[in-house]
Amino acid sequence: MNLLQSSSQFPTVRFLHLHPSSPTPLRTRSLPVRSSLLPFTNQNAKYHRELEAAVDVVERACRICVDVKKSLFSSEGRIVEKNDNTPVTVADFGVQALVSLELSKVFPSIPLVAEEDSDFVRSNNLVDSVVSVVTDKASSSDKPLTNTDVLEAIDRGGKSAIVYGTRPATYWVLDPIDGTKGFLKGSEALYVVGLALVVEGDIVLGVMGCPNWQEASSYNSTTDVQGSESVPSRSGIIMVAHVGCGTWARRLSDLMGVSAKAPNVWTRCFVDGCHLVPKARFCISDSQTWESGPLSAFFSATSDADCVSDKEGLLLPTCCGSLCKYLMVASGRASVFILRARAQIIIKAWDHAVGIICVHEAGGKVTDWKGSELDLAADPVERRILLPSMGVLVTNGTIHKQILEMISSTS
Repeated sequence: MNLLQSSSQFPTVRFLHLHPSSPTPLRTRSLPVRSSLLPFTNQNAKYHRELEAAVDVVERACRICVDVKKSLFSSEGRIVEKNDNTPVTVADFGVQALVSLELSKVFPSIPLVAEEDSDFVRSNNLVDSVVSVVTDKASSSDKPLTNTDVLEAIDRGGKSAIVYGTRPATYWVLDPIDGTKGFLKGSEALYVVGLALVVEGDIVLGVMGCPNWQEASSYNSTTDVQGSESVPSRSGIIMVAHVGCGTWARRLSDLMGVSAKAPNVWTRCFVDGCHLVPKARFCISDSQTWESGPLSAFFSATSDADCVSDKEGLLLPTCCGSLCKYLMVASGRASVFILRARAQIIIKAWDHAVGIICVHEAGGKVTDWKGSELDLAADPVERRILLPSMGVLVTNGTIHKQILEMISSTS
């Protein structure tokens, strides 16, 4: 059974009355919010202009991912590996270059913290391929992009591009493709383009684009709200969050070559209403097992949604990358994402920043295993590393304290 497509288990988005304080949101039909880019006005959102720019560039970045993916496994496609054996394609670098170029045009004074740098592109003769995909999606300009333009754009977000020091700072945080392994596996595995804006230590907005997000075609509520008679099983999703304005999502059907009849409609997202830990739906790190986690001392877990006993939790199938799991919690498909920190694994800011605000604004909670908020300035020089105590806990908020107490009792 594919849990990502089970309409009985996972509503695609919880759209309802707009009161996230309600412990168990009711799945009721809401009025769609139509907007060219955002579901709320600039009077309600301090960073409305920044969020509009972020939505626009993430959408175009998703198009890069889809286009590259189409050719990935053809005779012309190319897959290479970085020195750490993480699969990567021109899509990673193309997305970073595009986002860097577009944001620097509108907000030249806001720096970028991102995953890649151009050394790998240069050494693997990928420059022309990256320039090609960026040129195709970049906004029009009086002069064509050069190799230098694109390489410098990548390095604008690279390591040591800027030194922040201990002072408060404003900067973008980008994960070009979170879940690159999922990107390479095929359509079944999720991957995300994630972009967030940090202002003086606080995440104020975020955008996640997931081109192969799966919707259940039998889930009528989505059809009602979107106003379409036919819902494609893989329409993609873009999720946005702004501090104080909630988390919202809409489809990206056109990215998959589907001619969508639905207008540009946003729906409000909320976390699920689960209030008992064993009844929760769990995500864990791809590299970890349930038995190695702190909750295994209390109950076991199964990935078979049809055969969950009273002494088991439901463990969702692996979706690559951390941001995919944040998206699962923010959309109400999962109740918990739990990540154990390990000495040999560095926890990067771009794997969490946009997910944090999307979960928070959807009514959920994110802390380390001791209950402290994640400190984005834990790396005072480059703002690239997070140092959560023991691990990261992402929940619907309702069961957060219960899980923290369970972790504490086993530590």
